[in-house]
Amino acid sequence: MDIARPSQRRRRTRRRIVYAAGAAVLLALVTLGLSRLQPAAPPVDRSLVVIETVRRGSLLRQVRGTGSLVPIDVNWIAAATDARVVRVVTQPGTAVRPETLILELSDPAQVQRAADARYVLQAGEADLVSLRNRLQSEELNERAAAARLKAEMEQARLRADADQEMAKKGLLPELTRRLSQNAADELDNRYKLESERLRVNAVAVRSQIAAQQAKLEQWRAQWRLQEQQLASLQVRAGIDGVLQQVNVEVGQRVTQGASLAKVVRPTQLKAQLRIPETQARDIALGQAASIDTRNGVVKGHVIRIDPAAQNATVAVDVGLDEPLPRGARPDLTVDGTIELERLTNVLHVARPSRAQELTGGTVFRLDEAGGATQVKVRYGRGSVTDIEIAEGLREGDRIITSDTSQWDEYGRVRLN
Repeated sequence: MDIARPSQRRRRTRRRIVYAAGAAVLLALVTLGLSRLQPAAPPVDRSLVVIETVRRGSLLRQVRGTGSLVPIDVNWIAAATDARVVRVVTQPGTAVRPETLILELSDPAQVQRAADARYVLQAGEADLVSLRNRLQSEELNERAAAARLKAEMEQARLRADADQEMAKKGLLPELTRRLSQNAADELDNRYKLESERLRVNAVAVRSQIAAQQAKLEQWRAQWRLQEQQLASLQVRAGIDGVLQQVNVEVGQRVTQGASLAKVVRPTQLKAQLRIPETQARDIALGQAASIDTRNGVVKGHVIRIDPAAQNATVAVDVGLDEPLPRGARPDLTVDGTIELERLTNVLHVARPSRAQELTGGTVFRLDEAGGATQVKVRYGRGSVTDIEIAEGLREGDRIITSDTSQWDEYGRVRLN
């Protein structure tokens, strides 16, 4: 017969509770420990990363950009009037002189306008000759009338003088003397008025001739303009150089002001570089530059900075101080480097892959244990290949400068 033992059952129950609580505590401790463990440092092949040493010394700040050679002297030839292209005489790439014929255009309306202007000018010239002859004839008639009046005045004066002498001797009545004196005075006044009228008419004659001459000059200017536009139908180079572009074809109709051709001087070139706008803020006129034409390097200096950015770049023109190498021609692609300034006694290193001027960042610094630990740094001014270290590194430190973004979450790597 079985005998019930309640005390043993209670002991087993308590034992099970203690074991379960202990297991739960142990599991919690293990979980907490695992959560505080750092991920294992990943191994990195040393040959696959770039390692540079932090140095102290001089740093030449430079910016670099690509661009092309562009002509300094460009003659864009535009259509002076609406016309039709009859013939393309000279092809692009040909050396030209100012009088070299490039295109022949046709515009019958312009031919008619030039003829009309010539006829108007010829009619104006004839009118001027006719006006001069008519005014000269009128002036001669007026002078003749004045001469007759002067003769009559002198005769009347002589008669009055004679009558006065005779009246003094009592040989002539006083009334007769007065009449002859009045006649002489009247003719004298008429002659004075006629002389004044001659002077005024002379001024009027000059004014009329001047007005007609002004009209004639206006017609002559219009004729010259129409003749120039007529001559512009024979499109010429205008300068010594090379015909670079012909923008029209035979039979094409062009409007006034349309671009017809482009002539450049191939010996007078400059480099036009496109500099990223983030690097262009320190560029100034006169700074030294070097232009790599892939067939030689030419020294130059900055002569113009575009005031506006386009497509996140700024156009910078570089004047060339040395002759270009053989093979250099307009639109040739070039690389340019502009020297901004030379810094002395600064801490610098080869530019890490993600380093930006005047910002903060992180790099992996090599340690004595054969690995690299992530540290924070602050960058200063930068150049094309190097950048200044403001904080976070010391002279002699070795860092990984290649891209390390894939290991940022680990904080440390092992170098094999």
